[in-house]
Amino acid sequence: MDMIHVRAVSPPDLTERAMTALGADPCVLNLVLLPGGARHPDGDAIECDVLTGAANTVLRALRELGLDRRGSIVLDPVDVVFSETAEKAGAASLGARLRTPVWDQVEARIRAEGRYPPSFYLLLVIAGVIGAVGIISNSQILIVAAMVVGPEYAAITSVALGIDRHDRARIREGLRALLVGFLLAIAVTLLFALLVRAFDLQPEAFRLGVRPVAHLINTPNFFSLVVAVLAGIVGIVSLTEARTSALLGVFISVTTIPAGADLGVSLAFASWDEARGSLFQLLLNVVVLVLVGTGTLRCQRAIWRRISARAEAPAEVR
Repeated sequence: MDMIHVRAVSPPDLTERAMTALGADPCVLNLVLLPGGARHPDGDAIECDVLTGAANTVLRALRELGLDRRGSIVLDPVDVVFSETAEKAGAASLGARLRTPVWDQVEARIRAEGRYPPSFYLLLVIAGVIGAVGIISNSQILIVAAMVVGPEYAAITSVALGIDRHDRARIREGLRALLVGFLLAIAVTLLFALLVRAFDLQPEAFRLGVRPVAHLINTPNFFSLVVAVLAGIVGIVSLTEARTSALLGVFISVTTIPAGADLGVSLAFASWDEARGSLFQLLLNVVVLVLVGTGTLRCQRAIWRRISARAEAPAEVR
C-alpha cells in the first residue's frame, strides 16, 4: 500500500476548513491536529497519511485553501505501512487510481534537480574528461562511467517540464545550463586531448585509427534516434514512479556526454568528419530527449486523468 505523509501548517482561520476537507476524505488516515503547534510559519500543525492515489486531490484542496501561500505543505514518503484500514480504504475508494503519480511531488523532484550550482558544471567537465579517456583508450567501461557521472539529464527534464508548464524562465535556465556546461566540457576535453597529442600519449591503436568506441559515438543513425526516444520515455516514467534503477539505465543509454567528449577529442586530433558526427549526435540526443520528455509528461497526465475520470464515474454511466 503506497502512502505519503503530509505535514501542513495552517493559519487558524483556515484550520477548520482544512480539517473538514481532510476528514471527509476516506483516503486520509491518521489525521492529527496540534492547535498553535507550529512556528516559522506560525499556525496550527496538521499531520496525516494519504493514500498515494488520492494525494493529488488532497493536495489540490489544501492549495486551493491557500495553505501553500499562507502556511506550508511538506510531503514525506512512507516506506512501510501496516494498516488494514488503509488497504480497505484504497480498495473501496481508489480502484485503478491506487498508483496514480503525485504530480506535485514529481514536479518538485524535477525542479529540485533543475538547479545549476558550480558542482553541476564541474561534474559535466569531469564526465567529459572521463569520456575522453574512454574514447582515446577504447574503453567502453569509462564511457559508461562518464554517462553516470554527467548531470545533464536533470537539466533536460527541467527544460521538458518548463515546456509542459509554459515556464519560459525554467526553459531559459535549463538551456543556458546545458549550453554553458557542454561548452565547458568540450573546451576542457579539447585541452586534455591536445596535451595527450602534444606528448604523444595516445595508445598505438588510437594513433593507427582503430577507434571502435569513438566510431559508435560519432556515427549517429536510425538506432541512435530509437534509443534516444525510448530513453526519453523511460526517463520520465522513472521520475514519475520514482524508479531509480530504471533512471540509472537512462543515464547509461543516452549519448550526450560521450558525444561532447568525442567532439573535443576529434577537434584536438583534427578529425573533422568525426567532430561533425559527434556534434550532430549531441544535438540529436538533447533535442529528442527534451521533446519526448515533454510529450511523455503530457501523455501520462492525460492517461491518469482518464483513468481517474472512469474510476469516479457512476457505475451506470460506465
